[in-house]
Amino acid sequence: MAAYLCPPAVIHGEHTVETSQIVAEVRDRHPHAAWAPRIDGIAASTGIETRGWMLPLETAVAPGSGNALRAVGVGPAQETLARDGFTQQDADRVIAALEAIPAPQTIQERTAPAWEAVQAYGERAARSALQTAGLDVADVDCLITSHSTTPALPGLDIALTNKLALRDDVMLLPATQWACIAGTRSLALAADLVAADPDRVVLVVIAEALSTTYQPADDTIESLIVRLLFADTAVAAVVTGRPRRESVLRLDSAWHHTLPGTQDLHRLETRADGNHFVMDRRGPRAVQETVTAMWEWLRVRYQDEPDSWHPDVLLAHPGGTRVLEYMEQTMPDAWPSGLLDYSRDSYTSGNRGGAAVFDILRRAHDAGQKPGSRAVLYAAAPGLTATALEGEWL
Repeated sequence: MAAYLCPPAVIHGEHTVETSQIVAEVRDRHPHAAWAPRIDGIAASTGIETRGWMLPLETAVAPGSGNALRAVGVGPAQETLARDGFTQQDADRVIAALEAIPAPQTIQERTAPAWEAVQAYGERAARSALQTAGLDVADVDCLITSHSTTPALPGLDIALTNKLALRDDVMLLPATQWACIAGTRSLALAADLVAADPDRVVLVVIAEALSTTYQPADDTIESLIVRLLFADTAVAAVVTGRPRRESVLRLDSAWHHTLPGTQDLHRLETRADGNHFVMDRRGPRAVQETVTAMWEWLRVRYQDEPDSWHPDVLLAHPGGTRVLEYMEQTMPDAWPSGLLDYSRDSYTSGNRGGAAVFDILRRAHDAGQKPGSRAVLYAAAPGLTATALEGEWL
């Protein structure tokens, strides 16, 4: 499995959202929540001060175009009030008051502008990645796409095929439910594709508007954390079966792991007012199990040189700081410190979901890596499922 990766393009959400803005909005909306007195400490514990969104915070918290009578209807409401003994005048007052109460945004109102942004950002990332790789759209043989928070059919693959004017024989492989694992798993798939045909050029594009999971009405502590964590990002990269002058990393092997019975720990639910990301507090411990399994994969892979081999950089998206800490605590004692520095640096401006590993990889590349240095890429996603790759900087 030898695949060659060109530097990824990373397009951050252009609207900067401060943690202080989110805290103020949530505190004003839920002043009596059980966790309200601790909100500043909870926000600080994320380590995130700003994040970039494709759309401004005002868009996420804006009311919908309807009102409180939308679901019931004026006629049925009047009939109910009449049966309860309201006079016509009093009923009219109640109806007027209900019509003045804004309803939450519908899923269409919430996701339609985000879907437009996902396409636009994805196109920008794709064009930048191709330019960086020294290639043209006509050179692309396969397009792998992922976007999990803006459901659409046709999806990002078809949108980009038309926006980029790709050849009509390009293989399209959309993966809308990969979520946080999109970065590593797309590279593993691309590596398999170029192994079958080394002359293939694979373009990977991941565009995530995770801010669509910001649900103003939710008052659980898990919802608060979701509000604070997520950032919007589009990334893209080119994978080839033969080394190019622009190649920066050779991918040598891939590993996949899924924990049975953990599908409910993290999930995306579609409701009338949009997407809700639901987290279970048991999630980090389950993710840690995939980390332990990855260490074993690496141990077996390099069992002939147990004392000398170690990665020079670990590009990991485990979803949160708790798992990053667990990784540092459980990796072999002989491994050097600082392997997760780029992962931590990326996380300070938000959880980018499937785009995270490409962002972390870009940070490592921009910092400069010695040829021959070893890299391990890792990500875990709802499922719980994980994919890791191991390779060498060129």
